[in-house]
Amino acid sequence: MKSRWSDDEARAFVARYASLPNSNEDVALRVYTSRLIGSEAALVLHGGGNTSVKTSLVDDAGELADVLCVKGSGWDLDAIEPAGLPAVRLDGLRKLRARPAMDDEAMVNAQRTRLLDASAPNPSVETLLHAFLAPKFVDHSHADAILALVDQPNAEALAREVFGDTFAIVPYVMPGFALAKLAAEVHEAHPRVSGLLLLKHGLFTFGDTARESYERHVDAVTLAERFVQKHRATVVPRATKPKLDASTILPILRGALAKTRPTVLHLRTSDAIEAYLGREDLADVSQRGTPTPDHVIRTKRVPMVLALDASMDDAAIAREVEAKLDAYRAAYREYVATESAAKNRTVKSLDPDPRVILIPGLGVVSAGASPKEASIAADLHEHLIDVVEMAETIGRYEVLPLGDVFDMEYWSLEQAKLGKSAADPADSGNKPSPKPLDGRVVIVTGAASGIGAATARRFAAAGTQLALFDRDEAKLAEVATPLKAQAIALDLTDAVAVTRAVDDVVRRFGGVDGLVSNAGIAPQGAMHEVDDATVRASFEVNFFAHQSLAAAVTKVLRRQGAGGFLLFNASKAAFDPGPGFGPYAAAKAALIALMKLYAAEQGAHGIRSNAINADRIRTALLPPDFVAQRAAARGLDADAYFRSNLLKREVTADDVAEAFLFLALAKSTTGCTVTVDGGNPSASPR
Repeated sequence: MKSRWSDDEARAFVARYASLPNSNEDVALRVYTSRLIGSEAALVLHGGGNTSVKTSLVDDAGELADVLCVKGSGWDLDAIEPAGLPAVRLDGLRKLRARPAMDDEAMVNAQRTRLLDASAPNPSVETLLHAFLAPKFVDHSHADAILALVDQPNAEALAREVFGDTFAIVPYVMPGFALAKLAAEVHEAHPRVSGLLLLKHGLFTFGDTARESYERHVDAVTLAERFVQKHRATVVPRATKPKLDASTILPILRGALAKTRPTVLHLRTSDAIEAYLGREDLADVSQRGTPTPDHVIRTKRVPMVLALDASMDDAAIAREVEAKLDAYRAAYREYVATESAAKNRTVKSLDPDPRVILIPGLGVVSAGASPKEASIAADLHEHLIDVVEMAETIGRYEVLPLGDVFDMEYWSLEQAKLGKSAADPADSGNKPSPKPLDGRVVIVTGAASGIGAATARRFAAAGTQLALFDRDEAKLAEVATPLKAQAIALDLTDAVAVTRAVDDVVRRFGGVDGLVSNAGIAPQGAMHEVDDATVRASFEVNFFAHQSLAAAVTKVLRRQGAGGFLLFNASKAAFDPGPGFGPYAAAKAALIALMKLYAAEQGAHGIRSNAINADRIRTALLPPDFVAQRAAARGLDADAYFRSNLLKREVTADDVAEAFLFLALAKSTTGCTVTVDGGNPSASPR
């Protein structure tokens, strides 16, 4: 690892931040080196690590106050701002050291009551550790190479071999008041050290300047990396696993996990992951636990290992998945029961499902309520792999006993990072209210404009993870980007491309829960005059494309075994075809029949199939000249034409989107056509 300090960048940060409220040059430089640390994935990930600076700021009485500016809750080091370093009165914090003990709630309260700004975020759970250490700048990380050293049975001896007396060693104590006191005592006993090595935890460095503390951090990690590299000749027996099919396995796994909670899956592959999954001792090393205990809240203590054979059919895969999940869940419940009984604690058990599943021949699969949550778990486990591989080359990877891991997993201050308080049965937590389609994955076609775009926005608001299909790549990106949706540009009349696109969605999210098959065209002509090419083109888009997509999605839904929905955008023309609109109406009538066939054939699998019949919606399907012609034939202007229904109001794309959402949530409705046309008796289904 190399230092990325730049004098020019440091000056730029000072110029940008030093004059802000509750900031100064010290804080500006603290922001700069915090970002340098936070942008190194080998040092910290997803809110990990923390930094601080001791400085003086003007309080609300206009007086200079000695403060500790320390990373605040909710901030990541790679993007931190001065506001993410809440200022806490330093003298008041240091006086707490005289206390013999302090519980977590009292500690959090003590930190908040000493804030310079009451609206600031909660200071880090390790604030007192930073405060009790004397140096001006303090940096803390969970660097991979450092963890490979401190997660060893002989960690202290290895540390002495690598660092000599440059760093003092702190035995493992759970973060909080006790660790803060112990770290300060160790530092005072070794006042000349550059930092502290916390066993089973990570690295602290400090200095009189931001640069000194940061570069001591880089130097320490570099020494650890070089030490590991000298042992890289160690050979671990590995096997080459046959490649497995993600499009088959992921939906089956996702469906089994959905019995506990809606879940999105994330598949992570790399040469390093493949090599790790090929270890002959995988069943052993993978079950030893996380390299630092605070990862447990995002990954659980251990992953589930799922060994599958390429010759297995869907049923055999499903049986193996269920058996492994049952065993994993039982083991987790036993762990919670045993540890809570041993500690005489009553806790509300977290759900027992794995967050990481190791599948040799496929990769690391992580599970979460959202793509972000699943991706975080994958990131952490990918770095766990690096730590394990390094640790095993220099000794034996060994982490904390179960009791210590349990304390961290059910520590209220750790659970607060996830926005919940599962460790306290009396606390309902402060997690945002669930949305009706949280954790569900839905494909919407024709999503670049009109009804498709409106539907995408409405489903996103309901919590859906979206995959949006359209042939217009540029317009599709405009809709997908703000919704954080997967965008796939394709020709829906290409059945091969459709299958490939659905497989891409499965690889991205682990499966699919529903389809809004919306894309269409509106060719015109009298049936006795129109050419076959026009009729066939209409059926390609308005019927066969829907069939190709529905068939591909249905295969995924059946593998998941958790039900789902197929929603089709039909038309009033299916029931009330108008003259000159035959190529469109005939295909839409066939689409209604297709919808009913899926309802009849897939109902036993919990798959619902329904359609929307909309009419006179202002979209590109009805160009202005066509509207003007149809309106004139009825003696109306364009606006009156759109209001020509029983309700005398214009029906919008948002109205149709709302109806699609209604059907997506209608658990007991299938084979149904819902009209969204303001009232048109001649088009009522019958």
